[in-house]
Amino acid sequence: MAAKWEKKGTNDGELTFEIDINKINEGLDKAFQRVRKNLNVPGFRKGKVPRQVFNRMYGEAALYEDALNIVLPDAYDSAVEEAKLEPVDQPEINVEKMDMNEPWVIKAKVTVKPEVKLGDYKDLTVSKQDRDVTAADVDAELEKRREDQAELVLKEDGKSEKGDTVVIDYKGTVDGEAFEGGSADNYSLELGSNSFIPGFEDQLIGHAAGEDVDVKVTFPEDYQAKDLAGKEAIFATKIHEVKTKELPELDDEFAKDVDEEVDSLDELKKKIEDDLVQKKNEAADGAIQDEAIAKAVENATIEDLPEAMIDQEVHSQMNNYLGNMQRQGISPEMYYQLTGTSEADLHTQFEKDADRQVRTNLVLEAIVQAEKIEPSEEEIDAEIKDLAEEYNMEEKAVRQTLTNDMLAHDISVKKAIEIVTDSAEEK
Repeated sequence: MAAKWEKKGTNDGELTFEIDINKINEGLDKAFQRVRKNLNVPGFRKGKVPRQVFNRMYGEAALYEDALNIVLPDAYDSAVEEAKLEPVDQPEINVEKMDMNEPWVIKAKVTVKPEVKLGDYKDLTVSKQDRDVTAADVDAELEKRREDQAELVLKEDGKSEKGDTVVIDYKGTVDGEAFEGGSADNYSLELGSNSFIPGFEDQLIGHAAGEDVDVKVTFPEDYQAKDLAGKEAIFATKIHEVKTKELPELDDEFAKDVDEEVDSLDELKKKIEDDLVQKKNEAADGAIQDEAIAKAVENATIEDLPEAMIDQEVHSQMNNYLGNMQRQGISPEMYYQLTGTSEADLHTQFEKDADRQVRTNLVLEAIVQAEKIEPSEEEIDAEIKDLAEEYNMEEKAVRQTLTNDMLAHDISVKKAIEIVTDSAEEK
């Protein structure tokens, strides 16, 4: 009996297939070998009872469930391949027929990848991108570098201004009671940095060293410490010092201090301009790609998305995100504690974008099929080499981690993106 697929819904159906006698017998043999290891039968050493004796005592049907678990995965995979299906979730298995000395008949409820009907994905119109770098852009970047090289000097007289740094002691109370994390001594705070609760820094502007200031603020409603959210607090604050930034002169010496590869301010400006041009071009290319792909997805038709695909995408993004955190030495538990969130909160965060991402992946895969993209062995080898260099791994380790099918899929999707993006026209 060939595998039979009967569509029941948009992305659901029933797959009926048989497991032949030879495969069943192999499964029964393996199941018996597992079971008899623990059998104690009078007259036989433990684990040495013959098959005929087992069948007389328990009946061969006692092995059916274990045998099915052994042979089912391969039988299901073969049926899926024969029916040319692309399942996106674990099947729901039902045994239709399990008679002795006859093929077993299995029915599986299967959720498959949705059909994609492509619309226009070439020669799309996208927004014109600004790639110009002006003298004002270069000057702004120079000013940032001056700020980075600035020195803090004591402001002997005069009051604090935005941009100054104050050294303070503070003690916060809510309803007259101190709270955890609400106090510090000799804390350096840049006014205007927005690193404290909104309104805190503003109330320290216009004061001099030696002054005491009662700073009154209200914690935001979404403040991570739930017991403080939305409450009014008073911070008794003592200003010890006021420091102001002293910026270096814009000259050749400054240029050499900032970048040892240049000898003059003009050279530094040229280098900054080149860097900005590269960044603007990269940003423009990225914006064009995002807009073109979004339009290709919008032009395509996908009737419905299986919940399983969305859930898998959410968990994939969560695993990638938490994996990056762990590479920085932050465990998932530590991350949740630091951010005052939970696994459910992170799930909700990634859920917002999962539908769009799944649709994008499906459309790109459909373009791969439409364009008959098939990466060559040379392209796969080059991809392995690039990944090995990027992650500082041996090429052998990359090959052990990623299969050729996985690599071919990634290369194909990249090529599909290039087809959509390269043909897009800016207007």
